[in-house]
Amino acid sequence: MSRLGKMAITVPGGTSVRAEGQTIIAKGPKGELKYVAHDDVEVVIEGASITTKPRSETKRANMMWGTTRAQVNNIVTGVSTGFAKKLEITGVGYKANVAGKVLQLSLGYSHEVNYPIPADITVVTPKPTEIQVSGIDRQKVGQVAAEIREFRGPEPYKGKGVKYENEFIFRKEGKKK
Repeated sequence: MSRLGKMAITVPGGTSVRAEGQTIIAKGPKGELKYVAHDDVEVVIEGASITTKPRSETKRANMMWGTTRAQVNNIVTGVSTGFAKKLEITGVGYKANVAGKVLQLSLGYSHEVNYPIPADITVVTPKPTEIQVSGIDRQKVGQVAAEIREFRGPEPYKGKGVKYENEFIFRKEGKKK
């Protein structure tokens, strides 16, 4: 039994959810998202709550039950409030700047790193050492944040690089004489 799958999803005000076969469509103030549920899982929409249940007692149906519930919850949350990830840049001379639809990163290389921002993602730099990635699709927000972090991940000796806001970097001591 899936503990996560048993919980009902409450639809916030201003958001509408409908099902067309196995496709769940959520519309809200931030936009519209679709998710195609697995055939082994049934999604039931009753008023302002959504429940998921497996169609059979197979192992695959139980695995997809919790996954489907989480994905449906993500699209409902995305169209109503959206998702955001914050990145911090640490290091002398390391900074970020948004110019149009391009994120310009100075990360200690001999050249500037230019990252084209996807169409449905918003990237803001409130400070030169802080990046905020936001959007309605949780997967895309996380993917863009991971791609930005990948340009110069945090290193364990001085902690220089790009890291998530609450990420803990294990520090190493370094050489001794």
